[in-house]
Amino acid sequence: MTKIKLGISPIGWTNDDLPELGGNIPLEKCLSDIKQANFIGTEVGSKFPKDPLKLKSILKPFKIQIASQWFSSFFITEKRDKHEGETIKRFKQHMNFLKSLGAKVIVISEQGKSIQGKIDLPLFLNKPNMEENEWEYLIYGLNTIGKIAIENKMKIVYHHHMGTVVQTRSEIDRLMQSTNPNYVFLLVDTGHMYYSDGNDSPSNLILDYQDRIKHIHLKDIRESIKKKVIEQKLSFLQSVKEGVFTVPGDGDINFDKIFSAINQIKYEGWLIVEAEQDPEKANPLEYALKARNFIKQKLRI
Repeated sequence: MTKIKLGISPIGWTNDDLPELGGNIPLEKCLSDIKQANFIGTEVGSKFPKDPLKLKSILKPFKIQIASQWFSSFFITEKRDKHEGETIKRFKQHMNFLKSLGAKVIVISEQGKSIQGKIDLPLFLNKPNMEENEWEYLIYGLNTIGKIAIENKMKIVYHHHMGTVVQTRSEIDRLMQSTNPNYVFLLVDTGHMYYSDGNDSPSNLILDYQDRIKHIHLKDIRESIKKKVIEQKLSFLQSVKEGVFTVPGDGDINFDKIFSAINQIKYEGWLIVEAEQDPEKANPLEYALKARNFIKQKLRI
């Protein structure tokens, strides 16, 4: 377990997609809580300075490392011509920023056709899908930026996500089987996998793609809220506000199987607690401590 690093996302303090959730919480408060809860890393959020030198100086007193940062690709919807696409141009800038901070992985999620940010669109009734040519665009694009990352001694990790074109286990399978295993790697998000496919889907995904997994997000699901989302036809963002996500050990996912799978594959890399909630309802420090204690109890780290 010595090659596993524990981090927690700032999304529990300030939600970048729903600024009304924690928008008033200063970055310094977030970092102080992360340190107090005994996590050593985090991912870059909207309140983090864009200047790497300034960000390093802010992080230094807290002894917090940067694990990664989300990057939205639009390979299936952007205009294609003979020149380098906008997604690839943005990716290079994003990669260089993270590289300067010492991060080794870059979180990628295809946002073409995504409904995750559409507040009034029912999540389970409007899931987007790809046409065959769009699959080709996505695979080519991921292989391209994955190769660029490898050349810079980094890796891209694909984040399957609710409300996007790669959400279900079958879509993850196709993506993994179609992309170059030397260039494209996988981020396993326990919450999103369970939200989409339920039951033992997170642990099965870990076991089946052990050689491709280079980053893991740990979040739990409240099954009662998931049922409410389906019955009341709520959107993804509405489900977040309702509290569908929580920290590991506080919801209904079987984390014993997940941690067993992590041990079994001898995973090396970051485990990032990422459980977006309303900080007015779920005190960020309290839930960070709850997650840290749960992980220590289960994984002995």
